[in-house]
Amino acid sequence: MGFCFVYFSWYEELIMNPLVYVASVIAVGLSVGLASIGPGVGQGTVAGQAVKGIARQLEADGKIRGTLLLSLAFMKALTIYGLVVALALLFVNPFV
Repeated sequence: MGFCFVYFSWYEELIMNPLVYVASVIAVGLSVGLASIGPGVGQGTVAGQAVKGIARQLEADGKIRGTLLLSLAFMKALTIYGLVVALALLFVNPFV
C-alpha cells in the first residue's frame, strides 16, 4: 500500500498544469503562424522582383537565379527556426 502511494504521488508531479498546457499550445500556434507569415510574404516579393529583373535583363538570368535561390534558402531557414521554437514549447515546455 505504501509503495502504491509513493508511485502515484511521483506520477502526479509529471502531470502538467492545464493552464500552462493551454498557454503552451496557444504559444505554439502563434509562433508557427508568425514565423511563417514573414518569410512567406518575403518569398513572394523576392520571386516577383526576380522575375521582373530577368524580364528586363535576360543576360543576367543566371546571376539573378543564383541570388534568388540563396535568399529563398535563408528565408526558409527562418521558418524552420520558428518550428524548432514551437516544438520546444510544446514538448520540452520550459514553463513547467
